[in-house]
Amino acid sequence: MRAALLVIAGLALAGFVAVSFVLPGMAGSEAKEAAQALIAVADAPKQQIAAAAEKAGNLAGAANNVKVTSRVDPKLGELKWIVELNGAIRGWNEKNAIEISVTPKLEGGKVSWACRGYPNASMPASCGGRG
Repeated sequence: MRAALLVIAGLALAGFVAVSFVLPGMAGSEAKEAAQALIAVADAPKQQIAAAAEKAGNLAGAANNVKVTSRVDPKLGELKWIVELNGAIRGWNEKNAIEISVTPKLEGGKVSWACRGYPNASMPASCGGRG
């Protein structure tokens, strides 16, 4: 009887360790992958917005005809983006609870971009994370 209880306790402890340490690490890796996907897809609209803003000399309306279609990844789930008229691009992935914001700034006739994401632990260094 004691041996059976020890085996059950050992299995419970192993389950606790898996849930507490292994699974969050796997989820963190998937969230990082989703963040990279959100950022990568924003590259094409960034180029379109930058070209329009640099040609017009301002960001107002630079994203008038820029759209990014949502995508479903079998592993990451649905990835979505919104392009605002001022050129800001927001992307998110509900499955991994992450969000990015890529914001343009026009100075000296050139557009530069700032990327921030949440949670920071899932973001690459290029988007406000620790790398």
